[in-house]
Amino acid sequence: MIRKFVRYYGPHKKLFAADMLCAFLVAVCNMFYPMITRNIISDMIPNRNLRLMSFWFVALLGIYVLKYFLNYFIQYQGHVMGVRIQLDIRRDAFDHLQRLPFTFFDKTKTGTIMSRIINDTMEISELAHHGPEDIFISGIMLIGSFLLLCRMNILLTVIIFAFVPVLLTFAIRKRRKLSSASMQTRVEVGEVNASLENSISGVRVSRAYEYSEHEAEKFRVGSEAYASARSIYYKRMAEFFSGTGLLMDLLMLVTITAGGIFTYYDQITVADFTAYLLFVGLFTEPLKKLINFTEQLQNGITGFSRIQELMAEEPEQDSPNARVLERPKGAITFENVTFRYEDDKEEGNVLSNLNLTIQAGETVALVGPSGGGKSTLCHLIPRFYELDGGRILLDGVDIRDYTRLSLRRQIGIVQQDTFLFTSTIRDNIAYGSFAATEEEIRRAAQLASIDEYIQTLPDGYDTFIGERGIMLSGGQRQRISIARIFLKNPPILILDEATSALDNATEAQIQQALDQLSEGRTTLVVAHRLSTVRNADKIVVLTDQGIAESGSHQELLETRGIYHSLWNAQQSD
Repeated sequence: MIRKFVRYYGPHKKLFAADMLCAFLVAVCNMFYPMITRNIISDMIPNRNLRLMSFWFVALLGIYVLKYFLNYFIQYQGHVMGVRIQLDIRRDAFDHLQRLPFTFFDKTKTGTIMSRIINDTMEISELAHHGPEDIFISGIMLIGSFLLLCRMNILLTVIIFAFVPVLLTFAIRKRRKLSSASMQTRVEVGEVNASLENSISGVRVSRAYEYSEHEAEKFRVGSEAYASARSIYYKRMAEFFSGTGLLMDLLMLVTITAGGIFTYYDQITVADFTAYLLFVGLFTEPLKKLINFTEQLQNGITGFSRIQELMAEEPEQDSPNARVLERPKGAITFENVTFRYEDDKEEGNVLSNLNLTIQAGETVALVGPSGGGKSTLCHLIPRFYELDGGRILLDGVDIRDYTRLSLRRQIGIVQQDTFLFTSTIRDNIAYGSFAATEEEIRRAAQLASIDEYIQTLPDGYDTFIGERGIMLSGGQRQRISIARIFLKNPPILILDEATSALDNATEAQIQQALDQLSEGRTTLVVAHRLSTVRNADKIVVLTDQGIAESGSHQELLETRGIYHSLWNAQQSD
């Protein structure tokens, strides 16, 4: 994992090198002060060398000014480097997310994904900047201090530095407890985010059913679980920092005691004793940095490990010899297709050995009771899910022999639950083809019978439609989604209950647009209202047992089977 983390420094190695150089110079500058102080006390003051003292005062001022600029660079450009690494990790995680199969999103909460990409990468950014810098400065300070102090008195230096491993050992042991507490905290943050995202998205439902208190209770329970995990984390952190603080104080006590004894017995001078105290005061800061680094390391590595868990999810893969699908004719054949969802292994197959042939340019309707696999069948054509058995052919070629990207570009889908992005009308229509001109966008809107309404809006096509298009009616949202398909102009069209959520008048208007959209295309229609598919070339009655009936509207009525019963029931309604 460390190797994977380190490679993110590659694109920023020049900035990283400059940051480390500045950190090195800061560490060197810090070691001047004790040595100059020692020389002033032991040499310049007794010899009354005011000129040399003045020189070193000016020199120290110059060193402090240099430190100012070095620290400015570290604080500014060092954080910039951390943010750039954060953006690289976020970009990789999001790009990977775009290639994950639908099964991943079926089982993973949106808030959990958001927590990993947003919150965890923030901690990674802090580690990326402060981690190497703190270790480097601390190492230089400790090694430099040890060597300089050894020149004055090796025994006293060894006595003082013998305390450092005790301090570091304590910090490492306590860090393990911080580790598990930190991971649990992040899990709870993801759960709270998921609950919050779900509650906000469903606020209209909770208000309509007067269940706001229920949602508040759910959020309270999740928040309390987070607060409990955070309390444990803070307890571990308190043990960590209070313990290390005590050891720091004991280190200073050891220095004063041992240094006092050595001075009393003339083993070191007063100037050397002063230098020891100043050096201990200096390298306690690096020690604190090392101790703080353990927390940064824990938070950063925990966040990075959660990102790596996401990156470890297997993305959608094309076969090695997959080729690009050009404009197909649209003939689709299902051969012994078997499928079940990952989470429903014990429930049996949704589809079992299903066989179905759809001619190019033909409109085929899928009808039947819920749970028969109608929508599932539609999702298998663009390879949103992988088959458990059999194959699907497009113009006689297995769809697995095509790249997913080129396959999906040839398929247009209009669903009952229309999703619009939080943007303008223009942007949502242009999702059908970002290369489209303004004229092509307007033409698509005209074909979907939505252009006239858009013209009445103050901002026209630049009208902001709110989250998921909430500022539009259901029919208007559906028309925009249809305009999107007109702009995409695919040879294969899937209409998955595209009008079932609309009132009869709106449905009739939308149906006209869909009929126009279907002309000349291979069209697969999932419908509950049989009146909308009576003119289909072929109607397939799909149940949990497979295809029960197939034929035209008139043929199925004459057989007096399931379709006949469904038709009569809807006509009675």
